Amino acid sequence: MLKKILSISGKPGLFRLVSRGKNMIIVESLLTGTRQPAYSNEKIVSLGDIAIFKEDGEEPLRNVLIAIKAKENGQPVALSSKASNDELKKFLGEVLPDFDRVRVYPSDIKKLISWYNMLLEKGVDFETEEETSGEEVALSETQVKEAPVAKPVQAKVKAAKPANVKVSTIRKTSKDK
Repeated sequence: MLKKILSISGKPGLFRLVSRGKNMIIVESLLTGTRQPAYSNEKIVSLGDIAIFKEDGEEPLRNVLIAIKAKENGQPVALSSKASNDELKKFLGEVLPDFDRVRVYPSDIKKLISWYNMLLEKGVDFETEEETSGEEVALSETQVKEAPVAKPVQAKVKAAKPANVKVSTIRKTSKDK
């Protein structure tokens, strides 16, 4: 379910993917329930693609959200947005003990907590594993090697005359002979 929940840079809250268009997608705000377009020039990230830095790799956001839910017994996180940086790092240290304390900023932890509370409030199920649809199936190596290669198209270009340019001719006079 997290693949269809989006974060859009510059817009508050989270959004659910409703429909796809040619150069945009239609999203529904989890905060207000209103639908609006999101264009391809905006930074749009699926929560299913986000991970938290660890000392030896990354932990998918889904696993971190499940760990927070287990720690909080299915209740919202009680930390306020005005909690100190030490309190935020202590909280995430209890949930994910080996998170990278250098690359994970307090603002990231605040965003994580607000996302968790919002997803919990709206009843979004982030615990079930998502199945890949036909669009998201990766090609095997043999399919990639055997895929037809498009031939380059040779375009015929006609040389254009510059507009409004007078061509003067040189006449030979009787003196030049």
